[in-house]
Amino acid sequence: MRSATHIFVDRQEGGAKLARTLLRRGGLTPPIIVLGLPRGGVPVACEVARALDAPLDVMLVRKIGMPGQPELAIGAVAAGGILVREPRLAAELEPAFARTAARERQELERREQVYRPRMPPLDVAGKTVILVDDGLATGSTMLAATRAARQAGAAAVVVAAPVASHEAVALLRAEADAVIVVQTPPLLASIGEWYEHFEQLEDTEVRRLLEERGRETHAVGTTG
Repeated sequence: MRSATHIFVDRQEGGAKLARTLLRRGGLTPPIIVLGLPRGGVPVACEVARALDAPLDVMLVRKIGMPGQPELAIGAVAAGGILVREPRLAAELEPAFARTAARERQELERREQVYRPRMPPLDVAGKTVILVDDGLATGSTMLAATRAARQAGAAAVVVAAPVASHEAVALLRAEADAVIVVQTPPLLASIGEWYEHFEQLEDTEVRRLLEERGRETHAVGTTG
C-alpha cells in the first residue's frame, strides 16, 4: 500500500500530475519553453513539455550546500553568473561558501558540455519559461534559476513543481510571475518522502530525455 506521504509513484507521475495542474490553471502565453533543473527536475519537465507540446531544455543551476549538511541549501549558482545566498548566512561560513560556489560553477560548465554537446541552449528571449524541479525545499536553487531566466530575456517565468514547502513558494512568488505546485504540505522534511521511487539520476539519463524530447519536437515540426 502506498504511504500517505508517497503521493507520486515516481518523477514521471509527478510530472504528469503537474502538467494537469498547469493545464487546468491555463493562462500560459505562447510561445512556451520548459526548462528542467538537472538532474531530478528533467524527467518531471519532460512530462510537462509533452503535455504542453513545448520544447524542452535544461536550466543549468547548482545548489550550494551547508558544510557538513550538503542537502541543506545556503545558496545557488546558475548560468549567466547568477549567485544566490541565504541572507542569514553566518560570517564564518563565507570562506566555505565562496569555495563551494567556485566548485559548483565548474560543475555547471561540465554539465553544459555533457547535456548539450555542440548545441546552444534554447533561446528564451520573449517567451514564457516554465522552470520545473521535482520539489522545492528552501527554494534557493529555483530562485537562482528564476533570475537566470529573467536575465536571459524571458517574457514570463513560471515556477512549477509537484511538491514544495510554504517557505519556498513564498520566496519564489516574490520574483516569478506564477508558482504552480501540486502539493504544499504543512511540513516538508524532504522531497524524496513524497515519491515511492526517488532514485538518483545519472547524466546519461538527463541527456537521453533531452534528446528524446528533441526528436519528438522535431517530428511534430516536420509533419505539422
